[in-house]
Amino acid sequence: MPHTFDWDSLDDIAIGLTDRFPDLDPYAVRFTDMHKWITELPGFVGDPQKSNEGKLEAIQTAWHEEWEDRQK
Repeated sequence: MPHTFDWDSLDDIAIGLTDRFPDLDPYAVRFTDMHKWITELPGFVGDPQKSNEGKLEAIQTAWHEEWEDRQK
């Protein structure tokens, strides 16, 4: 069975977004775009209606940390 994850899987989402958008600063992304991209990640099984601003902020922070690590 393929690896699946949902809104609470910050690391999986951060890695997926960094893989998909390696040159994009996460803090330059609108939440509406980020929400769409998360729901399109392979293996994402979360309910699109279950996200909220707090979860998206946490994801954006985790994504930024992953992105910064890869810039080094």
